Amino acid sequence: MASTAELLHPPFPKHPGPLPGLGYHRPRPVLETMPTVPPLQRGKYRLGLPRAWTYGWLLGPAMLLAYWAVGSTSGFIDSRILPAPWVAVTTGIDLLQDGRLHHNVLVSALRAAQGLFFGATLGVAVAFLSGLSLVGGYLFDSVIQLKRAIPTLALIPFFILWFGVGETMKVTMIGVFVFLPIYVHTHNALRGIDLRFVELAETMRISYLEYLRHVVLPGALPGIMLGLRFGVMAAWVSLVVVEQINTTSGIGYMINLARNYAQSDVMLVGLLLYAVLGLASDFAVRLVERKVLSWRRTLGQ
Repeated sequence: MASTAELLHPPFPKHPGPLPGLGYHRPRPVLETMPTVPPLQRGKYRLGLPRAWTYGWLLGPAMLLAYWAVGSTSGFIDSRILPAPWVAVTTGIDLLQDGRLHHNVLVSALRAAQGLFFGATLGVAVAFLSGLSLVGGYLFDSVIQLKRAIPTLALIPFFILWFGVGETMKVTMIGVFVFLPIYVHTHNALRGIDLRFVELAETMRISYLEYLRHVVLPGALPGIMLGLRFGVMAAWVSLVVVEQINTTSGIGYMINLARNYAQSDVMLVGLLLYAVLGLASDFAVRLVERKVLSWRRTLGQ
């Protein structure tokens, strides 16, 4: 007869592991060697652009200059039609030594800077009024779109009648040339702000100034900077036109005077100055854009 201890604690065989049905699983086989996964190396398979070259933007102008030099040396490019690049360099040195070059460059740069300042300021201001206000859009946008259909050069006779042939007319014409691209790109950037950001600002009940600072300005900055790049080039292009009208100084006056005396080398120096100044201005705007929009990650970066 079994004792009381055996009845309370029967000698049942103990299970070596957890009871079946209570989370018991067969032991998984242990791998002797773990598989090695090669680390992901960025750059072997990328759909974007590779890393930018430091001076890659000079490749195109350098190739154009090389083609020009080789064509002038071989006689393929007639010197009577287009002087050689070294002729332009020597002529520029001569103009710099007699004091004509830097004076004309400073006068033209001042005109372009004044027109760029007034055109950019007015373009951004009107774009904000038109882009952030329904009534402003009705008042300004349709009129400006009508102006886009009218060539700006066709307004020169009217500007001469209204402002004369002095500096006021020239700066005003440059400002009109600059105004249009800055307005268009800024207005499109404002109207293209993601509606989800606006709804989030309304949900958080932020003030209108905070809305302008945290939603509108970051959304409009890419358009403003793009319009500024077009505006800088428009300032130099319009300068070529306005300096042909009753001027006594400036790069355009130097080119016009050289044309009267058939000095193709001086004309070439003036054209090269326009190109160099325009390229340098665009490069400066791109540097500012890179600093201002440092938070943005794009394909070009």
